[in-house]
Amino acid sequence: MEESRSELEREDDEEATEILRDRFRLSTISIVEAQAKKNDIKIAEPIVACISDLTFKYTEQLARDLELFAQHAGRKTVNMEDVILSAHRNKNLTSSLRSFCNDLKAKEIPSERKRKKASKKEDKASTSAVHIPDL
Repeated sequence: MEESRSELEREDDEEATEILRDRFRLSTISIVEAQAKKNDIKIAEPIVACISDLTFKYTEQLARDLELFAQHAGRKTVNMEDVILSAHRNKNLTSSLRSFCNDLKAKEIPSERKRKKASKKEDKASTSAVHIPDL
């Protein structure tokens, strides 16, 4: 009974991943086609499919990296610093992310900022946190 439950959970996870992958690909294809139209260029369908697949694989790897960064820091949540760290090889992206983070912090309501500082002692997570389930 226990084994069949875990098998069902695994099948559900695989099905959910396939649905997510399909939706992600459709979104990517839509963006590529819109940019091609905007720039008045034609892109062959195999190239569009390749871009879509590469983008999904990159995003999967990014998610794994972010999870590892948070775990290494002893947290179960991914925060903005993890995202910035993931972009460390691209100085322009890192700069843009830091600027975006600072803009978000500047727009926070002061009372909300104080509340976050208090909770920061418990879990050093900052804005835009994502929960990572136990493995």
